[in-house]
Amino acid sequence: MARTRKSPRAGNDRTNLYDDITDKIIADLEAGKLPWVQPWGGASAPLAMPKNAVTGRQYSGINILLLWGAVVQFGYPCQSWLTFRQALSLGGNVMKGERGTTVVYADRFVPDDEKKRAAETGEDAAAIPFLKRYTVFNAAQCEGLPEDVMAAAPPPPPGLIEPQVEALIHATGVDFRIGGNRAFYVPAHDYVQVPPPQAYFEPINWHRTALHELGHATGHASRLGRELSGSFGTKKYAFEELVAELNAAFCCASLGIEPTVRHADYIGSWLEFR
Repeated sequence: MARTRKSPRAGNDRTNLYDDITDKIIADLEAGKLPWVQPWGGASAPLAMPKNAVTGRQYSGINILLLWGAVVQFGYPCQSWLTFRQALSLGGNVMKGERGTTVVYADRFVPDDEKKRAAETGEDAAAIPFLKRYTVFNAAQCEGLPEDVMAAAPPPPPGLIEPQVEALIHATGVDFRIGGNRAFYVPAHDYVQVPPPQAYFEPINWHRTALHELGHATGHASRLGRELSGSFGTKKYAFEELVAELNAAFCCASLGIEPTVRHADYIGSWLEFR
């Protein structure tokens, strides 16, 4: 029995969605807008990971950049988001005239025909990936919601931020070394090395740097298996630096640390090679 194929329309819809999201991020980068390093001191919303106001679940992947970008662009005062129906379920509603922000959902499913084929042949059923878009609204775009939906979690005490970063470093299990005068990751031997904190003008920059280098370590063959052989000035190198920048930004936001660009020129390099 032949396997079920996706219709051309479904494939085109998914491709268009990829293009729409990619074009938006690239447009922000080309305009000098880096949503993961926005000066949060001048933003209305507190530095935090965007989350669903009903489930409390944090958004992930590209949705983080899309929602951060919306917070900065429209000056929303919080990082809580929900769908039109979720607003109704809480006894509120989206205010008239408000426009939502598009986010994406990715998953896999096994068609019934494929399940039947797998049962008949004894082979594993092949799952088909799918991607769909849906619209969410910031809690500030709604009215009649419970007060706690808009309440922002208090920031962690300054004294707890650095121990949390150190605990994260330890939890990764990566061979992490402190010393020398350069920060780098060595794929062949799978270790990160960062100068001591005293080498930085601001101690917090040591943590930002450490998280950046740990981002490279996620690409090791025993983890995510990214291509780490790119030399300086190549497309592979620029892409890997962008991955590490985003990793550091997401970790910083999760731990209440204001993210910054370590090497802004890598963003320009990536745009040239894309």
